[in-house]
Amino acid sequence: MGTEVSSSRFFKQDFKTYEKRLREETALLGEWFANNLFARGHPKGGFELEAWLVDGNGVPSPVNDAFLEQGRDLLVVPELAKFNIEINGSPLSLEGDALSRMEAELRDTWRRCNDIAAALGASMLMIGTLPTVRDRDLNLENMSSMERYRALNEQVLRLRRGEPIGLDIQGFQHLRTAHYDVMLEAAATSFQIHLQIGQELSVRMYNAAQIVSAPIVAAAANSPFLFGRNLWDESRIPLFEQAIAVGGFDSPECGAQQRVNFGVEYVRDSLYECYLKNQACFPILLPACMDEATEKLAHLRLHNGTIWRWNRPLIGVDEGGENHLRIEHRVVPAGPTIRDSFANAALFFGLVYELGTQAVPPESLLPFEEARRNFYNAARTGLRAKVTWLNGKRGAILDLLLDELLPLARAGLNKLGLDPAEGDYYLGIIEQRLRSGQNGAAWQRAYAEKHQCDMKDLTSAYLERQESGKPVHQWTL
Repeated sequence: MGTEVSSSRFFKQDFKTYEKRLREETALLGEWFANNLFARGHPKGGFELEAWLVDGNGVPSPVNDAFLEQGRDLLVVPELAKFNIEINGSPLSLEGDALSRMEAELRDTWRRCNDIAAALGASMLMIGTLPTVRDRDLNLENMSSMERYRALNEQVLRLRRGEPIGLDIQGFQHLRTAHYDVMLEAAATSFQIHLQIGQELSVRMYNAAQIVSAPIVAAAANSPFLFGRNLWDESRIPLFEQAIAVGGFDSPECGAQQRVNFGVEYVRDSLYECYLKNQACFPILLPACMDEATEKLAHLRLHNGTIWRWNRPLIGVDEGGENHLRIEHRVVPAGPTIRDSFANAALFFGLVYELGTQAVPPESLLPFEEARRNFYNAARTGLRAKVTWLNGKRGAILDLLLDELLPLARAGLNKLGLDPAEGDYYLGIIEQRLRSGQNGAAWQRAYAEKHQCDMKDLTSAYLERQESGKPVHQWTL
């Protein structure tokens, strides 16, 4: 969705032309998969961090236009709302001290962003759902000034035939509200982890990413409050799914899928299956026809960008012009700290690579529906979740992480060629988080209960601890 569009107004001919271009590009992509015309080489990692701009009271500060004007030399782009931005990282080969170098890059960019924010009377904050954001903050006046966002809003409402977007989340408390634009999406911010792999590994790695989404979202949960209600440990999951509540074509081939989804089955032979489903199952949302060569796949990539799988396949282009395959892991919330973020990334990279290279594919040992059920259960109840694991083993997700998954992740990082000290450091943070039982969601709830405070006080305390740089398991109440 990084592609800007020239207009938010579309006509029937735009849809017809776009559909033709999409068919051509999808067919060409099929040839690339048939002939393995993708970059080879060692796996690479990357990231995107979505962040909030907040004022001195910890409430959203809609100043990203001025912010971006001053930060034009940074890898920063606007998000949907004027109080959100996205920081992009440089991809690195996953070996040696790659994780430390990615963290150092983000830390430097974050410091520079904070300086710009301070000059505007704001602060940077990384958190999945901002406790102080109000339903009325999420209005079209606070939409970022990009045509693609206006177009997205208009087309989603068109497909919904003007029906309001309903939000209904049952957690510790119940939140139910109706909204009349797509701005609800802006309340959910994430730390998106990218894994670039060769085609020969892509099916196994993608299925492994689906399987590990449950334990990772449980370990990383950081979104318990929305509009003052205590909901899921990772309320960002149902929020985002309901905020873009537009379905696909309801057919035997497609099922009744929404555009934000976990999927309905494992990939079997190639990631091309996802792109075939994109074409066959989801109406075109943004028919912005572009004057690009077919091999640029501009229309295919834009269409894929309007289908938000929690693990999304991406086609990219390397600096040398070679096409590559990436998996975008979207389940991890922003925060609580930069250090916590890269601990989450280490857990993801290690688990996916280890499970994706084992002799027996884990997807043969866990039905897809169980992986899906695990994911939503873990998002709802976090480290308290009970899940079904390989070969039907059922138990506490906390025990699974400590006893089985941390050793697997360490083995995967070693197999990738990362320095052993990298694994010890970042996975050590995960281990201490698990042993303390204090991820971001647990800390927020415990602090709010102890101090009986409002959301502004909670957000101020959270920001103070985030700025200390200490990982969340060390945060005091």
